[in-house]
Amino acid sequence: MASDRDLRQEQLVERIRASTQVEDVRILNAFASVPRHIFLSEAQQDIAYEDRALPLGEKQTVSQPSMIAIMLSELECEPTQRALEVGAGSGYAAALLGQLVSEVYAVEILPTLAALARENLRRAGASNVHVSQGDGSLGLAAHAPYDRILVSAAPSDVPSALAEQLAPGGRIAVPVGDAHNQTLLLGEKTSAGELKWRRSVPCIFVPLVSAAP
Repeated sequence: MASDRDLRQEQLVERIRASTQVEDVRILNAFASVPRHIFLSEAQQDIAYEDRALPLGEKQTVSQPSMIAIMLSELECEPTQRALEVGAGSGYAAALLGQLVSEVYAVEILPTLAALARENLRRAGASNVHVSQGDGSLGLAAHAPYDRILVSAAPSDVPSALAEQLAPGGRIAVPVGDAHNQTLLLGEKTSAGELKWRRSVPCIFVPLVSAAP
């Protein structure tokens, strides 16, 4: 018999499907498989499966599930690909991404959150997701290039390092703007290395924290 938590997770998947028109079975199955409550505090357990961003501490948030679904849909991930996630937070988006690709390298600038993400991902059984503590605006050159890049916080402009670390044929989803006006941008790199951009939906993410001046 399904538990109350299982039912709430199923309801979240249905809300995502209804509000985003995302029909990719692999994406919906990822939300059905990854337990969001693991990536939230004890005080948030009763609201873990609501479709909204939730505070994480350190002025960060766990992103809204439906927005993550839109970003994952735009990325069109394949099972053989390697991905970079910038702004890991507590690890939830990285865990979802890990359901869609073979390997995920996630970067989190705040040491306390990087450690939290590692522990949450271990508890969730996301063994193909690896978290590094560092400045996400610099990407993670050690494992580049990446077939897909998911940016879970908003820079004012697309960091050049991320564009450079995207493989030819790769895709990047990044919210860009200030605290009040952001747009999700989708970039695709041609075989010749040129990035072509298009605008997707309005969005609101916390600012991308960077050590750069």
